[in-house]
Amino acid sequence: MFPLAKNALGRLPVRSIQRTVARYSHQKRTPDFHDKYGNAILAGGATFCIATWTYTVTQIGIEWNLSPVGRVTPKEWRE
Repeated sequence: MFPLAKNALGRLPVRSIQRTVARYSHQKRTPDFHDKYGNAILAGGATFCIATWTYTVTQIGIEWNLSPVGRVTPKEWRE
Protein backbone atom coordinates (compact mmCIF):
# COMPACT_ATOMS: atom_id res chain seq x y z
CA MET A 1 0.00 0.00 0.00
CA PHE A 2 2.87 2.40 0.75
CA PRO A 3 4.28 2.47 -2.82
CA LEU A 4 0.79 3.10 -4.19
CA ALA A 5 0.22 6.05 -1.83
CA LYS A 6 3.68 7.44 -2.52
CA ASN A 7 3.06 7.24 -6.25
CA ALA A 8 -0.33 8.93 -5.92
CA LEU A 9 1.09 11.77 -3.82
CA GLY A 10 4.00 12.18 -6.20
CA ARG A 11 1.63 12.94 -9.05
CA LEU A 12 0.00 15.90 -7.29
CA PRO A 13 1.18 19.28 -8.56
CA VAL A 14 2.18 20.47 -5.09
CA ARG A 15 5.60 21.72 -6.14
CA SER A 16 4.21 23.89 -8.93
CA ILE A 17 1.60 25.34 -6.58
CA GLN A 18 4.30 26.13 -4.00
CA ARG A 19 6.43 27.82 -6.66
CA THR A 20 3.49 29.89 -7.88
CA VAL A 21 2.57 31.01 -4.36
CA ALA A 22 6.18 31.93 -3.61
CA ARG A 23 6.44 33.89 -6.85
CA TYR A 24 3.29 35.92 -6.14
CA SER A 25 4.12 36.54 -2.49
CA HIS A 26 7.29 38.44 -3.39
CA GLN A 27 5.64 40.80 -5.85
CA LYS A 28 4.67 44.32 -4.87
CA ARG A 29 0.97 44.61 -5.65
CA THR A 30 -0.90 47.85 -6.11
CA PRO A 31 -3.46 48.78 -3.45
CA ASP A 32 -7.01 47.80 -4.35
CA PHE A 33 -10.33 49.30 -3.26
CA HIS A 34 -10.28 47.59 0.14
CA ASP A 35 -6.75 48.78 0.88
CA LYS A 36 -7.68 52.36 0.02
CA TYR A 37 -11.14 52.70 1.54
CA GLY A 38 -11.67 49.67 3.80
CA ASN A 39 -10.88 51.32 7.14
CA ALA A 40 -12.91 54.43 6.32
CA ILE A 41 -15.95 52.37 5.35
CA LEU A 42 -15.61 50.26 8.50
CA ALA A 43 -15.34 53.35 10.70
CA GLY A 44 -18.29 55.01 8.94
CA GLY A 45 -20.46 51.92 9.36
CA ALA A 46 -19.58 51.60 13.04
CA THR A 47 -20.34 55.29 13.61
CA PHE A 48 -23.70 54.98 11.85
CA CYS A 49 -24.60 51.87 13.86
CA ILE A 50 -23.68 53.46 17.19
CA ALA A 51 -25.57 56.68 16.34
CA THR A 52 -28.68 54.77 15.26
CA TRP A 53 -28.78 52.63 18.40
CA THR A 54 -28.10 55.64 20.61
CA TYR A 55 -31.09 57.44 19.07
CA THR A 56 -33.24 54.33 19.37
CA VAL A 57 -32.42 53.74 23.02
CA THR A 58 -32.79 57.35 24.16
CA GLN A 59 -35.41 59.07 21.99
CA ILE A 60 -38.26 56.90 20.77
CA GLY A 61 -39.83 56.06 24.13
CA ILE A 62 -39.52 52.31 24.33
CA GLU A 63 -40.66 50.88 27.66
CA TRP A 64 -37.73 48.73 28.75
CA ASN A 65 -39.61 46.71 31.42
CA LEU A 66 -37.66 48.17 34.27
CA SER A 67 -38.36 46.78 37.71
CA PRO A 68 -41.45 48.23 39.41
CA VAL A 69 -40.10 47.53 42.90
CA GLY A 70 -40.61 50.60 45.04
CA ARG A 71 -42.90 52.32 42.51
CA VAL A 72 -45.95 50.05 42.66
CA THR A 73 -47.88 49.53 45.88
CA PRO A 74 -50.39 46.72 46.18
CA LYS A 75 -54.10 47.53 46.57
CA GLU A 76 -56.20 46.37 49.48
CA TRP A 77 -57.75 42.94 49.08
CA ARG A 78 -61.49 43.00 48.20
CA GLU A 79 -63.72 40.14 49.24
